[in-house]
Amino acid sequence: MKNFKNIILTFLLVVTGTISCRKLDEQVFSSVAINNFYKSAQDAEAAITAAYGPIADMNAQSCVTLASDFSNDQTWPKPVVGRNVYAIFTYDVDYSAQKSFGRVLEGPQGIWQHCYKGIENANWVIAKVPAIIMDQTRKNSIIGEALFLRAYYHFTLAKNFKDVIIRTTPSYEEADVYVAKSPMSDVYKQVMKDLDASILLLTSYASNTIRGRATKEVAIGQYAKTALYAEDWANARDKALQVINSGKYSLMTNVLDVYDVEKENAARSENMFAFEGDNNNPGNTSIMMGLCGPPNSAGRDYGNSTFGSIFGYMSFYNSFNPIDKRRLLMDTFYINVAGNRVKQSNIVPNSPNAVLIKKYMDKNSIGGRNRMNTPILRLPDMYLIVAEAEARLNGATSLAYQYINTIRTRAGIPDLTAGLSKDDFIKAVLQERSWEFFAEGDRWYDLTRTNTFLDVIPKAVDAVVFPVRTPLAKHRYFPIPQDEILANPKLVQNPAWN
Repeated sequence: MKNFKNIILTFLLVVTGTISCRKLDEQVFSSVAINNFYKSAQDAEAAITAAYGPIADMNAQSCVTLASDFSNDQTWPKPVVGRNVYAIFTYDVDYSAQKSFGRVLEGPQGIWQHCYKGIENANWVIAKVPAIIMDQTRKNSIIGEALFLRAYYHFTLAKNFKDVIIRTTPSYEEADVYVAKSPMSDVYKQVMKDLDASILLLTSYASNTIRGRATKEVAIGQYAKTALYAEDWANARDKALQVINSGKYSLMTNVLDVYDVEKENAARSENMFAFEGDNNNPGNTSIMMGLCGPPNSAGRDYGNSTFGSIFGYMSFYNSFNPIDKRRLLMDTFYINVAGNRVKQSNIVPNSPNAVLIKKYMDKNSIGGRNRMNTPILRLPDMYLIVAEAEARLNGATSLAYQYINTIRTRAGIPDLTAGLSKDDFIKAVLQERSWEFFAEGDRWYDLTRTNTFLDVIPKAVDAVVFPVRTPLAKHRYFPIPQDEILANPKLVQNPAWN
């Protein structure tokens, strides 16, 4: 394990560009020493665990959720420098405010650093585990998981930064770090290529699947979502249908149970892939509980250490049909620890319009350490991918209506009215996605992949806190962190941010 930790440290130094020319007392090596590793099944297991590590990194500080959700039309951050820059689109290429106020890992810089760390670790698994003598089925699964993770990390980078560096080999030498970026279309092609390979190697979901690990169906589902972003509508629809028809997953009867921390085991029937919270492991607990709960840990049910840092827009809350069960995952009041009802105007002193988010509650948390899982890929995504992709291919067909109405029925609202035009039906699907996946780090990417954010975001305001929001065309994608460009002479900034 000591050798393995040294290898991971090397990865971090290489990927984040912290190797410098300063004179050091230690001897500097320009290559990665791996002679004593990748020899046994235990080494393979340790290596794949390290490849999953950035999933925890990104969800512990929640950069994959916050960078997107602070920008969208559903949720807003309490005005704190380093966070409100996303809500009002005032961030710069160096992410100066986030650096100054210690919020680097909450935003796009965290996404960039953690994803490339994960890609590097996955590349070592893919390169070295095939030669290990071990159980062949488990070996195949480990390689399949690494291919899935490499795909997931590249997909996450592309949807945030557009054109990014594709890495498919480990960094044997320092010079291997210096690579130019590729067009988004090529990134998605590589993602789907990796997913094709992983699907052949991964095992299907079963009751003994290790929690938080990828399965064959998860890889197929990620393929469907990637194809949706790549506007490969036929593959998006067909892969999503393949997951649904596999019978390995099913929708929870009550949508509220999906977010009940006491029912997480049962909810795995729907939560295909998630960051698994563990209050006994400080590295495996998310800050989302603390951010979403009332200020000063005042709520009885939200958690034992909450700050009141994220709230819903009142306009978003009002967009729900009043009988929609999903609206119960938000609230305009809370019950305090004394059992008293605290009204909306007192939730956040600087805005009477704050709506609390109830998707990340754990009333039995150990301080800020909680058990709640953070969804990454849920079965409803497959249903709504089928509906959207089918409509984009063939219009609002009966198949398209079938899959969106399954989600609406579970939410307790009437079926979508038949006879909609193709464009109106697609708008309805995007709205359904907004209601279904709010506060899960999904909405902003729906607005950017469809290039509708410039129309939507200026209407999503809070009269007191954020009365004006004026995104520009360049905000469709985040700027590549300036530190990374300085560290890699072949890496250039997104043109819109030059």
